[in-house]
Parts: sequence; C-alpha cells; structure tokens
Amino acid sequence: MAEVNTIGVLTSGGDAPGMNACIRSVVRSALTAGKKVKGIRRGYSGLLEEDIIDMDSHSVSDILQRGGTILYTARCPEMIKPEYQDKAAEICRKNGIDGLVVIGGDGSFRGAARLAERGINTIGLPGTIDNDIACTEYTIGFDTAVNTAMECIDKIRDTSTSHERCSIIEVMGRGAGYIAEWCGIANGAEEILIAETYDNDVNAIMERVKSMRAKGKKHYIIVNAESVGHSYEMAKQIQEGTGMDTRATVLGHIQRGGSPTARDRVYATMFGAKAVDLLIQGKSKRVVGYMSGKFVDFDVEQALAMTKSIDPWLLSLNSRMERI
Repeated sequence: MAEVNTIGVLTSGGDAPGMNACIRSVVRSALTAGKKVKGIRRGYSGLLEEDIIDMDSHSVSDILQRGGTILYTARCPEMIKPEYQDKAAEICRKNGIDGLVVIGGDGSFRGAARLAERGINTIGLPGTIDNDIACTEYTIGFDTAVNTAMECIDKIRDTSTSHERCSIIEVMGRGAGYIAEWCGIANGAEEILIAETYDNDVNAIMERVKSMRAKGKKHYIIVNAESVGHSYEMAKQIQEGTGMDTRATVLGHIQRGGSPTARDRVYATMFGAKAVDLLIQGKSKRVVGYMSGKFVDFDVEQALAMTKSIDPWLLSLNSRMERI
C-alpha cells in the first residue's frame, strides 16, 4: 500500500476512561514518526460533517489524567449505509487522511472495515468499559470503571451494615457481566447476577437471604448487571418475601467518568502506539487486542466473528467465598 502520511483519530460510541491517553499516544507516536495528525470530533458523525482539526503535541498536553474524550464521541447509525460510507471515505481523502485510528467497540470497527474497503487504511482499538470485545482480554476503560463501582459499593456496604439491610447495586454492562463479576468478587458480594448465568429465580435468592439471616448475617449485598436489570422491582420483591429492608441503587454513568487508573493509562498508551506502528507498516482493516500478555492484531472480520464468555471458574469464586 502507499505510504501513510496523515493519520486521523476518532473516538466512537460510549466514552471510556483512558481514551484521552490513547489519543495522546496516537498523536505523539505519529508526530515522532514524521506524520501529520488530524483529530475528528464526535466520531463518525463528526467525520460526515467534516468536523476535523489539525493536532500537534500541544493538542494533547495534560490530558493523560482526564476521563472522557477530548475529541468527543457520538453514535452514528448512518454509517451502516453504503452512501454514507462512500461520503466518509471521500471526506478523508479530501482532508488528506490516508490512515485512520478508530477507538471504540464492535460497531465502530464495522465502520472502520467499510472505510478500509474504500481505500482508507484503518486500525481499530478496543475502547469500552464493558470489556465485551471478543478479540481482546482487556478494553480501555474497564479497569477504571470496575474501581469506580467497587468504591461506590464499599460505601453502600457501610450504610447497608448500619441499617442491617439488603442492598442491590446495579452496575453497567449492557450485554456482558464482566463489571458485575469483578465487582462482586472485589466487594465480597453475597450474590452476583449476570445475564449469562442468572436464572431469574428471585425466590431462590430470597431463600438464601433468609438462610444467611438465620446464621446471623446482618446485611446482604447483591451486585446486579445492567443486562439483568429490574433492580428496583427485585428490591421490592425481596423485602416483601423476606421482611428484610431492601434498597436498590443504580450506579449508572458515574462508571464512565473519572481519572483513569494506571493500568488504563498504560494500556491505552500501548494500544495507541501499536496502531500507529501498524499504519506505518502499511497494515489496514486490523483491530488491536491484548492476549496472553501481548498486544496482537486481527483482521476486522475475523475479530468480529470471535466470541467471548464469562469464566465460570472465576464466577464460582463468589459461591466459595460467601455462601457458607
């Protein structure tokens, strides 16, 4: 392929802590290699509107510690249509962008693949707090989101203990239970409810609550994944069925914000540098992942065809630690 001279970078879909660290890495790695860099604001929507800016080393100063994304982000349903894919590719060419780094999730990668088919070299980087991208063991933002939720649950446990209460805490994870799984173990929850394994048997939960109370347990913590939901209704059912004061708390978008952890900053920096390296090597239509301690890359279609599942052994640790 022809040499890449100008690299564009955008963030797409939901924001995640560490995206700024990744943007910084892309910009400075590209500049170090003698390439020009352009930032595309508000993802594919901004690309279609030609909201494109020149970036230099000062553009990414003092952003490593900031949550969110300085390039903003948005969802762009138009990008599934060929006519908008053609338009996006033409706008890239008009602005001299011959290489593009897309930070986002599976939907963002599909858009990148269509641009690659239209002659724009593209590399996808996994940015989502849900950790639900199959081609990688780790996604930018996951560690920060888990730590944010963990701290909130610790605080809720304090008041739950004081009031001898059952608390249901709903964490994010629209299609996957990784945040709930990790928080449940990290917080010592009595129950972890995720869509992958939950059988919707509230009565069984109520029986366990009553059993633990009979053993002298003064409080009961349930971490519930967003994909299961119905936390407020579940709290009402448990209170009515057990007589134990029960409250539900939905943590929501607080998990998306905040200063990224060291792990998210370092991994995001490595992801960004890897993307620039691949573009300089002439690679396109690739997604970078982290597997078995190494940063690897896959063809986008291969990456999208992969599947990922919850580790049942890890989830079983909750039962070993708590249901005694």
